[in-house]
Amino acid sequence: MTPAPSDISESHLLDGRVRCFQPRRGYRTAIDAVLLAAAVPAAAGDKVLDVGTGVGAAAFCLAARVPGARVTGFELQSAFAELARMGIAANGFADRVDIVSGDLLAPPAELVPDSFDHVMANPPYMPAGRGHPPPDPMKAAATVEGAAKLADWARFAAAMVKLGGSVTFVHRADRLDEVQRDFDGVGLGALRVLPVTPRAGEPPKRVIVRGRKGANAATETEPPLVLHGDVPGVGSGRRPYTETVESILRDAGSLL
Repeated sequence: MTPAPSDISESHLLDGRVRCFQPRRGYRTAIDAVLLAAAVPAAAGDKVLDVGTGVGAAAFCLAARVPGARVTGFELQSAFAELARMGIAANGFADRVDIVSGDLLAPPAELVPDSFDHVMANPPYMPAGRGHPPPDPMKAAATVEGAAKLADWARFAAAMVKLGGSVTFVHRADRLDEVQRDFDGVGLGALRVLPVTPRAGEPPKRVIVRGRKGANAATETEPPLVLHGDVPGVGSGRRPYTETVESILRDAGSLL
């Protein structure tokens, strides 16, 4: 069920290039979606699948960055899917972005295996049964694993992508070993790993992992992407984004 108009807010990404509609409370789009889209090596004419698209933030950012690409968002929660469809209309993406509703454990027929050049995903970060899930049910479903575990997300992504195509995940840094193991288990190799850290010298909180179907080259780990820089005199207050991150958030730059 789509939230009532009074419960929907509009936000803007890529310095206003992209419009997103999302619940006013509970689930909110984060920087992770923008970084994920920036890490996909898509080109004009490519087909990209965004698994767990939510309200469409990553799908829209990729479509804005690569005007010739076609993007399919796949979403389990019908309310998010409807908000994503609102975003398609608002952004004028009707000819290049579509939303498919369904469950990756029982994918609908319109998602054909081996048919996408790239697959990207921001799977739920929290394993089931750990910590305290958010009280909002929509946010909980987006952030805590349900029936589909991380290995299922990797298996589905590998099934959907063409031989030689890329699969890119953004996830918690403390689950990197699990992501790498699951990628290896479904034939995704030649991994490139990008740690994402809040500030220079701090441990990474997120990690972006990209693999290619059927490749077997060694894993490469990139220098960390630092989100925030320092401003003399500001002390411990809010820090600006680094120049690299600004180029992604405002200028639709690319990563990896």
